[in-house]
Amino acid sequence: MWPVALGVGFLLAAEIWMGGAGVRAWLPFAVLLPLSALLPWWLGRIRVAVTTTEFQVDDARLPLTVIADVVALDADGKREVLGVGSHPLAFVVQRPWIRGAVQVVLDDPADPTPFWVVSTRHPVELATALLAARGRA
Repeated sequence: MWPVALGVGFLLAAEIWMGGAGVRAWLPFAVLLPLSALLPWWLGRIRVAVTTTEFQVDDARLPLTVIADVVALDADGKREVLGVGSHPLAFVVQRPWIRGAVQVVLDDPADPTPFWVVSTRHPVELATALLAARGRA
């Protein structure tokens, strides 16, 4: 998505420039190229938070009381959990450009979801925070 966005921003800036001089020569590039880099970043962000009562991933909420275990995954572990060890009812928030992830195993008889897999750049820190919050809850 990033190369496409930058390419479109460059082409649009070049169309506005069209060989003009002065401000028209540099302003489209100074405005459109940073915007075309910020837009994919803003669209691709997902808020992950651990509160005193729940685990929040964007709009999804998980009470800490139903968490059985938390496993920090590296790139190979993430590939295994999303490949061979996948489950059709698992809740997955996966961003392919992020190597690490956290697997949150659930213990809720009322919910058929066996686990959550959430991509994160800091899997060990998130797993530690979840386990500590679960211990307090």
